[in-house]
Amino acid sequence: MTKVLNKVKSFFVGIPTKVKNYFKSIPDRLKKKFAGAKEIITQGNSKVGASICCMGLGQLLYKQWTKGSMFILLQVAFILYFVFTGGADLFGLFTLGQVKGDAWFGIAGDNSVVMMLMGIFAVIMIMFYIAIYIVNVKDVYATQCAEDTLKEPLSFKSQAASLLDKNFHKTALTLPIIGVCIFSILPIVFMILIAFTNYGGTTVPPELVDWVGFENFGKILTLGQFAPTFFKIFGWNLMWAVLSTAINFFAGIGLALLLNKACVKCKAIWRAFPILAYAIPGFITLLGFKFMFSYGGPINYYIQQGGGDAIGFLAVNSKWTARLIGLGVNAWISVPSIMLLATGILSNLNNDLYEAARVDGASAWRQFIKITLPYVLFATTPVLITQFINNFNNFGIFYFLRDGVISDSYFLANNTDLLINWLYRISIDNNYYSIGAAISLIIFIVTSIISLTVYILSPSYKQEETFR
Repeated sequence: MTKVLNKVKSFFVGIPTKVKNYFKSIPDRLKKKFAGAKEIITQGNSKVGASICCMGLGQLLYKQWTKGSMFILLQVAFILYFVFTGGADLFGLFTLGQVKGDAWFGIAGDNSVVMMLMGIFAVIMIMFYIAIYIVNVKDVYATQCAEDTLKEPLSFKSQAASLLDKNFHKTALTLPIIGVCIFSILPIVFMILIAFTNYGGTTVPPELVDWVGFENFGKILTLGQFAPTFFKIFGWNLMWAVLSTAINFFAGIGLALLLNKACVKCKAIWRAFPILAYAIPGFITLLGFKFMFSYGGPINYYIQQGGGDAIGFLAVNSKWTARLIGLGVNAWISVPSIMLLATGILSNLNNDLYEAARVDGASAWRQFIKITLPYVLFATTPVLITQFINNFNNFGIFYFLRDGVISDSYFLANNTDLLINWLYRISIDNNYYSIGAAISLIIFIVTSIISLTVYILSPSYKQEETFR
């Protein structure tokens, strides 16, 4: 344990030095990146200069009519977009609207949220234009270099043919990259920017939304009704993620080791039971457990038949009872997947290691600690990190088990809610969108730091050659 703590300490102590070295290396890296640009500017001829001023003009001067026309059309299209809508969209990203809507006087007004979204889209379009512009300049300079060395410049036909041959990866990745930018990057950036506005509550269109900087993070971490609830939920969220990941991992390995024993008969049948639990949709399992532990469920029925009083396993004040039930239900759903993974990994483990350990007098526990666990950890660390993140953001468990329960001393939450549940309740159910966006950004930062730290300290990163 001390060794692990020292590694963690040394890792975080070394972060300032790594950051300092990173910023120190920026000039050298920029120098390398701009070396090519400097060469083009200083060595380029007048035709290269023409393409720098107007996309495609240099290609036309080299009599590359098709390529030059395409670049010019792209530039014209971008200019028209920017004149008619892009410029206004980009300006709206900074102002978030200046005219408030008023239905009584028939004033449509500015929709701040739409303006932010379109402003982000305008930034993405500018980035695409810059990328195409750079390609245009590099292309005409390559033509100049070919002519200077008495080589035949690549024709448009040959370049187009290469996009289906040696440069096919560029053709194949073009549409996915565009799709990722529009359908993944744009919503993520939008969510991040919402965290720095006052959007939510009564400040929703037609009301104008304003930029408020880090005010929402201050509300969550230091001020008002949000801070106490945030720290209570955050502490429980970390405990939940660690406990549930550890329980699922060791229970899965335990089942895999048990079913690998030679003395176990009918292994296929025993493996089928966990797999069936895993195959049933999770929300059905959760609703089934909710009914089982409810006041009118079968467990309380048998307690009352035995002369006892009904127990509120998932009631408002049943803090640790509900938490333990959540851990058990999550294990029921998740352990089979770890068992299947561990079974495949253990089947590839060299049995000679166990034979040698038994000859040396190692106990079964010693064999597990020194042979089985390191090997399984090496192979499953990325999966464990994924499991940790999934458990940290496990929305369904307590949403289905205790939906609608609000505890005392919590603001719009209960004592089993995770951050993702609280985020949903305050943003979707109560319109605190900016606070919800800030919480989601905090979740991203926390899970990223923990995941990267665990991976860097794991054998999967440091001792890759050991297990080859």
